[in-house]
Amino acid sequence: VQLQASGGGLVQPGGSLRLSCAASGGIFSIKSMYWYRQAPGKEREWVAELTSGRTTYYAEPVKGRFTISRDNAKSPLYLQMNNLKPEDTAVYYCSALWGSSMHSWGQGTQVTVSN
Repeated sequence: VQLQASGGGLVQPGGSLRLSCAASGGIFSIKSMYWYRQAPGKEREWVAELTSGRTTYYAEPVKGRFTISRDNAKSPLYLQMNNLKPEDTAVYYCSALWGSSMHSWGQGTQVTVSN
C-alpha cells in the first residue's frame, strides 16, 4: 500500500483545513488508517484512527475539532480540522495498517497555524 498525503498549508487560528491521503496498491487489504503529526522538536504523536468497521478514535487534544473519514475503500482518507490552534502546527502523516500487520506511511504535509 502506498500513501500520498496533501492539503496542508498556512491558516490563521480558528480556521479550518482538510487533509487528504490517497491510497494505492493493496487498498482492499487495509484494516485501519491513521493520522499522526510531529511538531518541531517533539516526537511523532497519534492523532486519529478509522477502522475498517468505520469506528473512529481521536487523541484528546483534537477531540471535537478534527474528523477522520473515508467514504469507501477507493476513496481518500480525510482529516477535517476545524478551530485550529497554534499548537496544531506540525507535519501531518497518514498511515495504514494492512495485510498481516504491515504498516505504510505517506510523506508528511505541513500544517502551520499562525497569524
